Amino acid sequence: MESPLLAGWDNFYVIVGSAAGGLTGITFVVIALARDAGRIRLDGLRAYVSPTMVHFSGVLALAAYISMPHQHLATLSAGFIAGGSAGLGYGAATFLSFRRSALSGSGYLPVREDWLWNIVLPSVAYAVLGLLGVLIWRRPEQSLFGVAAVLLCLLFIGVRNAWDIAVWMSVRHEGEQSLEMPARADLTAAPLTDQGSAEKGPGGGAP
Repeated sequence: MESPLLAGWDNFYVIVGSAAGGLTGITFVVIALARDAGRIRLDGLRAYVSPTMVHFSGVLALAAYISMPHQHLATLSAGFIAGGSAGLGYGAATFLSFRRSALSGSGYLPVREDWLWNIVLPSVAYAVLGLLGVLIWRRPEQSLFGVAAVLLCLLFIGVRNAWDIAVWMSVRHEGEQSLEMPARADLTAAPLTDQGSAEKGPGGGAP
């Protein structure tokens, strides 16, 4: 028997899915700007932009999945558990990537804010999603509200991370332009950066 619990959720998932799709397109613009003039390292770009793309894509995929007709409790439960497990797996992969870079010191240097927004909070959201896939058998209506909250959290996490990357790029670009002026005027100035230090990136890390 088809579950009637999804009645009334159509507009919500249309809005959330459309927002995720639009923000995914905007993130592609951020990638294009980040690669402009080769200012961004490829490893840093993957570390900071890829999680954002995954969160937006996950929200879009779940919104499309839930909007499919003839959904049952079994299919909803399976979808939520699969989505939560996939998100946790990706969070573990991102954690290992950040940890390798932090230990080696050769690439981007993630700081506490990067760990929080790119690994901790998304992993918690995906864990809750998987848990809701189990609880939906006992409390289906409440679980659907929980899933909606999780999708909104992932959406806002992605928005925050994309904004962080865009702001960092803007500040860095303006800083480079302002530091070029004394050099063109043949003025003596102190070195701009320490050759042995890592370059700061989004959230204080280095791309």
